[in-house]
Amino acid sequence: MSVLATAGLVGLGAVACGGSDDAGQPAASTTPSVTEPGPLFGECGSVSDDEVAAAFGLGTFATITRNSVGCEWESFVGGPSVSFSWYRGSPIGRERAGSDLIGRPAADVEIGGRTGFVGSSQNDVGQTVLCEIGVDFGGDFIHWSVSYSNFTPAADACEVARNLATASVERVQK
Repeated sequence: MSVLATAGLVGLGAVACGGSDDAGQPAASTTPSVTEPGPLFGECGSVSDDEVAAAFGLGTFATITRNSVGCEWESFVGGPSVSFSWYRGSPIGRERAGSDLIGRPAADVEIGGRTGFVGSSQNDVGQTVLCEIGVDFGGDFIHWSVSYSNFTPAADACEVARNLATASVERVQK
């Protein structure tokens, strides 16, 4: 028998024999909970490239990327960067906890009657240079992130993120 086959049998044996330390108590389930699918969002959260550019008043973005999980708009070097992501079947709490862990303490936010969180960080002179907003839709959530690197913010990052998140929430397809 090969080493891989032996390892597989040992692993199956450990799973089959697994239980709890408490006699008569079943082992804890690691099966993820199933949630109802959330609403549908159009491409890029139903927000156009022109609307994203207008939120900053800077003209068009140099690079726009679209893929199956979201969109990203990037300006000139050091200018603003914006991203939209739509998470299906993923808990918003994990994203919120991540914001806390990397130094952007999350605060509660409500957008269009939906709960969520906002996390941000400031530069040395107190300007918001990164802001993220997550909006909860049960088993799904959307996430907008606005950031500046080495650039004086042309518009408040959290105001832009909130406006874009509001547009997505208002345009949700039920």
